Amino acid sequence: MKVLLSIKPEFVKEIVEGRKKFEYRKNIFKRDDVSSIVVYATKPYGKVVGEFEIDSIIQNKPSELWKETKAYSGITRTFFNEYFKGRDTAFAIQIKEFIAYDEPLELQEFDEKIKVAPQSFCYVR
Repeated sequence: MKVLLSIKPEFVKEIVEGRKKFEYRKNIFKRDDVSSIVVYATKPYGKVVGEFEIDSIIQNKPSELWKETKAYSGITRTFFNEYFKGRDTAFAIQIKEFIAYDEPLELQEFDEKIKVAPQSFCYVR
């Protein structure tokens, strides 16, 4: 099962360039058969740009998760702390290998059933 994930363009760039090997989330998928992520770079870019297999999903307290993943976070500690402020649990999706599409796709080109970008994620194929 694949999931379409909305990610800010600046973080997509960090993923593409190999500096970001963890995608952080406040919540994670309910299904346990999700094995890959399709990446939608949010506006102003607004395209489906590629995908990656999930290496692992780490769940921990935010402070412990940061210690474990900071070397390849692709974000600042300040951003991380602000994102998880007030949370007891944090998730990091470990990126196995990002594969960029030859041509980025509009959402409707990727899946005609998707009319608007998901706020966080949606299940696909």
